[in-house]
Amino acid sequence: MNLMIVEDEPRLRQALAYNILWESHGIDMIGTAANGLDALKLMERKKPDLMLIDVQMPGMDGLTLLRELKERGLLKKLMKIIILSGHDNFEFAQTALKHGVSRYLLKPAGEEEILEAVLEARRQLQHELEQWRHQAALEKQWLSNLPHLQNLFFLQWAGGKVGHGEILSKCMDLQIPLRQEDRIAVAVMELDPSPEQGEKAEIQKFTLQILAKELLPPPTWWIATDSDMNLMMVFVVGPETEVSEAMLRMNADLSQLLSRIKEVLHRTASAGISAGAGPLEHLVSLYRQASHALQERVVYGHDLIIPYRETAREYARPFAIQPNLEKELEIAMETADEAKAMEALQGIWDEQVTKMETSDEFHESVFFVHGLFTRMIQKRGWTIKQVLGDDARYIQNMSLLSTQTQTWAHMTRIVNRIVVYVKEQRKANSHQVVKEILRLLNEEMDQELTLHTVADRMYINSSYLSRLFKQEMGVAFSDYVLERKMERAKSLLQEGHKVYDAARSVGYRDVSYFTKVFRKYWGVNPGECKG
Repeated sequence: MNLMIVEDEPRLRQALAYNILWESHGIDMIGTAANGLDALKLMERKKPDLMLIDVQMPGMDGLTLLRELKERGLLKKLMKIIILSGHDNFEFAQTALKHGVSRYLLKPAGEEEILEAVLEARRQLQHELEQWRHQAALEKQWLSNLPHLQNLFFLQWAGGKVGHGEILSKCMDLQIPLRQEDRIAVAVMELDPSPEQGEKAEIQKFTLQILAKELLPPPTWWIATDSDMNLMMVFVVGPETEVSEAMLRMNADLSQLLSRIKEVLHRTASAGISAGAGPLEHLVSLYRQASHALQERVVYGHDLIIPYRETAREYARPFAIQPNLEKELEIAMETADEAKAMEALQGIWDEQVTKMETSDEFHESVFFVHGLFTRMIQKRGWTIKQVLGDDARYIQNMSLLSTQTQTWAHMTRIVNRIVVYVKEQRKANSHQVVKEILRLLNEEMDQELTLHTVADRMYINSSYLSRLFKQEMGVAFSDYVLERKMERAKSLLQEGHKVYDAARSVGYRDVSYFTKVFRKYWGVNPGECKG
């Protein structure tokens, strides 16, 4: 869970942010703000799950901040707020509760009380998320009567099975409040490929539906699910709204949904959206556009919202393999599972290449399979030569492949090379990231270094960095930093340095705060360590 702290008093803000070891309690402290105005700016870039807010602050106080967040749509349902106030004011507390505040604490609240309040807010949020997970684990059965009929209607409509003259009358019968003057845009969303199979994968798909319907409700959004539990999402644009403005809102809603999917399911999804909005009669073509846009994720990657480009020329593939074989090959290579990759390649070979009757057809089918390999390599930022070595020449000049036996051996070598390269890159990247972190810690010991600031500087996700660091070093990032700083401070004090100088040398500007941390770590005051 992510935490943001909004407090105007510098010393208290620093103590709240760094004296409490949030990471050891599973809390990621993603930012601090000195007032409501700074918090609003930070909220545009960060999406906290938990917020600790002071009531009385210059510029914009805490209650005004809550109202602004609510008016701007930034105060989401799945967010918990804890208020800190220096006054036992019933009106303040009543106003805060109206804005959905989870807890109202009076200053001076102790660190343990504040920590427990944050952990309780997290437990409340986790309970709500767990309720969703519990719903997803129930037997998969569609809701009866109206919701089921609405779902079926949208699928039939997108499939061209509803006549233009029937649309509004069926909407009226099914209590779908669409008007002739309304316009619609369409999105199609799926979970991105994953090694997850069987029941767990089905539960995750079902959870995706619940999340989407919870965050994107009617009458603005109408969501239908097909037999594979993939989502078709119809966005309604009223006649009073500009299409450009509506498309921005549509993108923002989908971005929020993708973010929530990662939080709940710990995996990503992608969406394709239509080129724009059109009349109700255009749903079939808008749905086709969104579906085509989603297919482009094999080129652009995952965890994306991909718009349909009207300039993109649609064409029928001259060769069409089973979609599951292509997906299985990609997932197996990305997860470095050579056995499954070879199995998928064998299926493609048997279904596609060996059935070609002329040399032109044979080379065309090989070109198609090469496309699968090159997309896999290039979307990860690698080069063909870098990964495939000598086998790259066959991709550049397929006429060198003169027999099926030679071609099969070449393709199996490619799979092996990609799998080996994926494993090598994972190992090298992991080692290099940790090596860079250790360099930063060593060179900038006199700075305040947190998991979040280091992750921002290295342009990587803080949660990923935390897991990677602990995996490589065997200790949590914050514990390691604290250990290094306290060891350095103790050494400096024993060499005769002043307490003030030792504190600044390890990034503490407040000597009293340094003394408190030092005493808590070593069990003695800094002055008792001087040589």
